[in-house]
Amino acid sequence: MYCQFYGLKERPFNVTSDPAFFFSSKKHKEAISHLVYGVSQRKGIIVLTGEIGTGKTTTCRFFLNQVGKNVKTAFILNPAFSETQLLESIIKDFGISPKNKVKLDMVWELNNFLLRESNAGNNLVLIVDEAQNLKPNLLEQIRLLSNLETEKDKLLQVILVGQPELNNRINLYDLRQLRQRIMVRYHIGPLDGDEIKPYINHRLQVAGARNIKFSDEAIDAISRFSAGTPRLINMLCDRALLAGFVAETNNIGLDIIKRCTEELDSYSVSAE
Repeated sequence: MYCQFYGLKERPFNVTSDPAFFFSSKKHKEAISHLVYGVSQRKGIIVLTGEIGTGKTTTCRFFLNQVGKNVKTAFILNPAFSETQLLESIIKDFGISPKNKVKLDMVWELNNFLLRESNAGNNLVLIVDEAQNLKPNLLEQIRLLSNLETEKDKLLQVILVGQPELNNRINLYDLRQLRQRIMVRYHIGPLDGDEIKPYINHRLQVAGARNIKFSDEAIDAISRFSAGTPRLINMLCDRALLAGFVAETNNIGLDIIKRCTEELDSYSVSAE
């Protein structure tokens, strides 16, 4: 609605996980470094956690765009599956067409695939998003898959991505074998206060903005409202641009942010 008014090629504050808008904050840069290290060194199981809206999925998608051609990946979203369905989803995302859906046969096909790819010099990575929703039996199945290996290397690197509740699940006594195999962990926190203005300007620039300005007072109000959580920043800034469009102004000041904050607060209260 407002893109034409501002001369934007797309909406800069969508809440979708678009790697084109990845902002290299200190914490997100460190998260990428941990993923690169864990995968390149074939560490087996990597755990990436963060609160809702901190950019975990965007970070993973950005990471996938950075890996070399010798890294092949499977990306599983919202894994609300049975053990057989999870295994089937994994091998299909790797491009394997299972001859049948018997669990033992699918594991055999996956193992052969991993061996072929490893012999060809490739590294296979499985990313499971929203992993806090995995039941213990599914996490145990993933641990067993991570055990597939040659004499020297793990055949499958696993990245478990989820909210902090994932750590509670992993800490269950029955999953102590899984816990012992986690070699890399990182928790993504919110943006620092001095990163919020660069974050907003970065997203505006990627979207093609030329003449949109958020005042310093507006930035401060956004910082207080969001506490540095990228998704909340996006929600407030998107609404602010709509309000600016209605007011026919390119300058987003404190008055606009206050009105938008009140609207979002009232929506949150009514939704409860």
